[in-house]
Amino acid sequence: MSQQPAPSIETSNRIWTLPNVISFIRLLGVPLFLYLLLVAEQDVAAVVVLAVGGSTDWVDGYVARRMNSVSRLGELLDPFADRLYILATLIGFTVREVVPLWFTAALLLREAVLGVALVILRRHGFGPPPVHYVGKTGTFLLLAAFPIILLGTAAPGLAWWATPVGWGLAWWALGLYWCAAVLYLIQAVRLLRADAAEAS
Repeated sequence: MSQQPAPSIETSNRIWTLPNVISFIRLLGVPLFLYLLLVAEQDVAAVVVLAVGGSTDWVDGYVARRMNSVSRLGELLDPFADRLYILATLIGFTVREVVPLWFTAALLLREAVLGVALVILRRHGFGPPPVHYVGKTGTFLLLAAFPIILLGTAAPGLAWWATPVGWGLAWWALGLYWCAAVLYLIQAVRLLRADAAEAS
């Protein structure tokens, strides 16, 4: 029996789709999280908001594929929401001294390196390299690590397991993040070399 090819998913220009609404709601959680963490100092509530925002990372993409409602806006919103959550959490955690400055610097340096690479690629007419599963896994682990680390701070009685589990996930995420960065840089170099070869 011949295997039927998987149906292709078309990308639309629609804005108000269910996956995009989910992404917008995720974005609204960012200022709420920062308010709870830095202003109200309601750490347990901040843990809940962060856990919900991180655990629903896959929901918008899953719904988009199942409902065949993948949109160009959604393809931008999903990774933007992930990075905004990570950036906001890093800022909040660093201010509250939940994570050390070196950890924040290591993640921000990775983003800066990729940002420079993207600028160079765009100058040569290329878009960003396709997202690698290593980077996706790193993002997932980081979004899982943050609420667990904060839980260890908010509930000292749970710190005996929350702190080592949270930091274990964070270390894995940091390693995978930099592995993904190396893979992206290799892709970028190959594109630039191929472009130079065609131009010569």
